[in-house]
Amino acid sequence: LLPSLSFSWHKIKTKTKMASPAVYSAQKPHVVCVPHPAQGHINPMLKVAKLLHARGFHVTFVNTVYNHNRLLRSRGPNALDGLPSFRFESIPDGLPETDGDKTQDIPSLCVSTTKHCLAPFKELLQRLNTGDDVPPVSCIVSDGVMSFTLDAAEDLGVPEVIFWTNSACGFMTYLQFNRFIEKGLSPFKDESYMCKEHLDTVIDWIPSMKNLRLKDIPSFIRTTNPDDIMLNFVIREVDQSKRATAIILNTFDDLEHDVIESMRSMLLPPVYPIGPLHLLANREIDEVSEIGLNLWREETECLDWLDTKARNSVVFVNFGCITVMSAKQLVEFAWGLAASGREFLWVIRPDLVAGEEAVVPPEFLAATADRRMMSSWCPQEKVLSHPAIGGFLTHCGWNSTLESLCGGVPMICWPFFAEQPTNCKFCCDEWGVGMEIGGDVKREEVEAVVRELMDGEKGKKLREKAEEWRRSAEEATERKRGSSVVNFETLVNKVLLGEKKVILGRNQRSEQRHVIYIYGPIYRCGPFRVLTK
Repeated sequence: LLPSLSFSWHKIKTKTKMASPAVYSAQKPHVVCVPHPAQGHINPMLKVAKLLHARGFHVTFVNTVYNHNRLLRSRGPNALDGLPSFRFESIPDGLPETDGDKTQDIPSLCVSTTKHCLAPFKELLQRLNTGDDVPPVSCIVSDGVMSFTLDAAEDLGVPEVIFWTNSACGFMTYLQFNRFIEKGLSPFKDESYMCKEHLDTVIDWIPSMKNLRLKDIPSFIRTTNPDDIMLNFVIREVDQSKRATAIILNTFDDLEHDVIESMRSMLLPPVYPIGPLHLLANREIDEVSEIGLNLWREETECLDWLDTKARNSVVFVNFGCITVMSAKQLVEFAWGLAASGREFLWVIRPDLVAGEEAVVPPEFLAATADRRMMSSWCPQEKVLSHPAIGGFLTHCGWNSTLESLCGGVPMICWPFFAEQPTNCKFCCDEWGVGMEIGGDVKREEVEAVVRELMDGEKGKKLREKAEEWRRSAEEATERKRGSSVVNFETLVNKVLLGEKKVILGRNQRSEQRHVIYIYGPIYRCGPFRVLTK
């Protein structure tokens, strides 16, 4: 289209009268990334930000003040210095200030970000757009449950991509929450509906999702309160997502093809599966590879311990960053692992037990001293890709599930909340990589399932299937031709770098101007921008 364009200034003729004075610039596109302030949302958003930076974007990554301070404590005072073109900012979450390092109460956090984050976010955008040291904001990528950013994007006239960090099957079930209410399936009439018989109710009307039971649907529908915070919050955030320019998912086409296609047939913005993001990022990122945002200090000694172990010999146990359990459940898991006779690496967060410190019996520690490693937090991606790991006892959070699939590691599933039961159902019945443990944890069951996974015939079949999915994930992120690579390039070129209208303040009044982004043969060298009335 523009074969003679070189990377020097050119007069560009338009039929529209030029602004006076005409504004020409060759600035980077500028993306503002806004994750939900929980570890499982921050990590995948950081990978999106790094991938966009690798494609020439200036990146502003926005944490909450609470998490910003936690990161400085866990990673050191210079952890968020970033690079000239990759910077960190923070906005308040509206909750009372605290110096704690515990995961914040999720319902309170969701209510507070909805009510209190828009104004400081708009102030941040205004500061970025009036500063001399960064390009003007040209697009926003926001977490699916941080939809207040849509108002700011519309005010600026820039595209906004909504990032739902869960599985496609999890997001699809969220899209159906209103139908559960219409059908009288939620909220429950009373506590008696929490029984097994009712939770086994068949749900056969969600597109491309077969053989579901009520217990497999995200936990937020299992409430007796019509004003339940999380039920209504999810319904609102899903509905708000329909205003976005596009929706991205951290999954890949082969894994959730039918669900993704059904989603695309609904009245939604374009949907792009661009995962597994950690594989995509590992292939392409160099300059910002060391930037990390773990809210807990990673203990890397476990990797040295794994190096001394035989292939597929170790059970990895980690219940993520939000799961909490009772002290009794912790003890049952401990003695079940001890009785299994297998070596294990167990991550126990300080706040894993509800309302008290997570402490395992000293007798358990003595009995397993020669075959276990304990950690308060670890580099999970590296652990799950280590050849010594033969099985994963997990809460079925989506990041953990994807990382396990990409490592070819079969799973023992103990879902806790949100869409984790849906992920568990698909792991066990659709993808053939998991075995479920009942919610009422018994040491005998833990022992039996660990033994079957590591030594039994079923475990062998699960491991073979996990290896198939590992290869499929590698293919999805293969350079130039992988389905997720193609989707990401389409997202960048058609959505984030597309033509857009903006409202710009000039001389204390607003004028609508048309912004024409003109990219050369290598778009990361652009954009050239012309503002016209």
